[in-house]
Amino acid sequence: MNTKLIREKIGRLIDETSGKTLEAEGAIRHVGVDAEKNLAVLIIALHKTGGEAEEKLKREIARVVKLDLGYSGVKIQFEEKRKIESIVNRDVRFIIITSGKGGVGKSTVAVNLAYALAKLDKNAAIIDADIYGSSVPAMLGMTLEYPRATAEKKIIPFRRHGIEIMSTAFFTEPGNPVIWRGPMLHQMLENFFYQVAWNKNLDFMIIDAPPGTGDVTIDLKNIVPTAEAIIVTTPHLAASDVATKAGIAVRKLKQSIIGVVENMAYYENPSTGEKEYIFGRGGGEAVAEKLDCELIAQIPIRQPKKHLALYEPEEENGKKFIELASYVIAFES
Repeated sequence: MNTKLIREKIGRLIDETSGKTLEAEGAIRHVGVDAEKNLAVLIIALHKTGGEAEEKLKREIARVVKLDLGYSGVKIQFEEKRKIESIVNRDVRFIIITSGKGGVGKSTVAVNLAYALAKLDKNAAIIDADIYGSSVPAMLGMTLEYPRATAEKKIIPFRRHGIEIMSTAFFTEPGNPVIWRGPMLHQMLENFFYQVAWNKNLDFMIIDAPPGTGDVTIDLKNIVPTAEAIIVTTPHLAASDVATKAGIAVRKLKQSIIGVVENMAYYENPSTGEKEYIFGRGGGEAVAEKLDCELIAQIPIRQPKKHLALYEPEEENGKKFIELASYVIAFES
């Protein structure tokens, strides 16, 4: 028996998760034979792995290989086609923007970092993974609507200010809270990474993570294990304490920390030109010291001049974000 015959025989079997034969799906990635043990060795890329559909197909393949073709057994490695073809298998840098608590300006840092990267001629996108508190579309001045899909049933990301965006907010009714348990959160996250037709030339994916260290943090580790993190805090020492915990969680998940961003670091009084530390001082330095990393930006309190939340490069805060983006581009873990 040869590999061509094995391929021909199992190619007629159906992947129930797609409704197509393995041949039509282009699912048979490798066919080999271990002559010494009389085993067929297969790598099969399914539309979706796991569950009863995979087990049923495994039994059908074993029947064909052993009963019809006379091999002693079969060794099968299943891969998930949508993962193989997704953004996670491209040369993209994933940057998780995280914090210990809400209200520290994490999403502001996320959108402005992505915007600054775009201004530096990098292809940047944002996944709004703060599922219970999605704010990225609103910060970018977007109208909420359901995304369209490609002919291959991939979700088409929205584009605003030169940035591609995907958010839970596009899939829920405006004004209604998201009340989801862990499995639904996981499925939505997987869709963002595996089912979206992201720009094939993407350089950076900025992930606006929820505050704290819950299910989404662990899911992100499993989906993009090579992701790097930026920890956002305010100058207040109470905020810095929980931000440190978020950083420790990142380290426990064996992800690199690019550095700490201290948001709302101070207010520059227009009358006196003096810096006023409304939210205290020292929080960013404290987090960086405890995590043994750099304090890479201190963003003062300023209102954007042209947008709701974005700072143009010529604005003072815009210059800060351009410096931050340049640091991120040059950073090597």
